[in-house]
Amino acid sequence: MNLQIDTLIQHLDSLPNEGRQLVAVVGAPGAGKSTLSEAVVEHLKGSGRKVQLVPMDGFHLDNGILNARGLFARKGAPQTFDAAGFLSLVERLVKGEEVVAPTFDRMHDLSIAGAVEVPADVELLVLEGNYLLLDQPIWRELKQFWDLSIYLDVSLDELERRLIQRWLDHGLDPESAAARARGNDLVNAQLVCEHSLPADVTIQNY
Repeated sequence: MNLQIDTLIQHLDSLPNEGRQLVAVVGAPGAGKSTLSEAVVEHLKGSGRKVQLVPMDGFHLDNGILNARGLFARKGAPQTFDAAGFLSLVERLVKGEEVVAPTFDRMHDLSIAGAVEVPADVELLVLEGNYLLLDQPIWRELKQFWDLSIYLDVSLDELERRLIQRWLDHGLDPESAAARARGNDLVNAQLVCEHSLPADVTIQNY
C-alpha cells in the first residue's frame, strides 16, 4: 500500500462515528473512481460502519432529452446531468433521511429510477462521480456537504490510454475507439482536471 493510500485510510478512520458522514470520490473519466470507491466501502465496512455507495451517474439525462437538446454527442458532460436533482438528493442524505435514488444501467445506456435504497440508519455514504467538486453553478454547492473529498489525479495522457482501451473493450475498432475517447471523454476529463475545487485528499496515478 503506497503512502497516498495510507494517508487516505488515516482520514477515513478519523471520521466521526456518530451522525451521517458523506465521502466524495472525484476524478476524470477513467481515473479509477469506481475501483477506489469500492475499496473505500470495503475498508469502512471492515471497521464496523454501516456504509453504502451512491454513484452520481443515476442522474444522467435520458437519451431522448439529450437528443431534443442536441447534446447526445456530449453525453457525460456536466450539462447532460440533472445537477439540481443530484444536489437535492445530497441535501436529503445530509439530513439523515431514508432516500431512494436512481442508478445508471451502462449495458442499456439509461438511468433507472428508484433503484438504490438508502436506509435512514446508514452511517456513512460514499458518493462517486466526475463533477462532485466542479467549480460551476449548482455543482460547486456540493462541496459544503462533503465530510471528506478524495480527488484522483491522473495525467491526460494516461486517461487517454485508459479511455481508448475502455472503448476497445466495448468492441469498437481502434479508430472508432480513439474518436469516441478524444471527441467527448477527454474533453470532459480536461474540464474535471482544470476546474475542480481543491479536495481534502489527492491521490496521484491511482
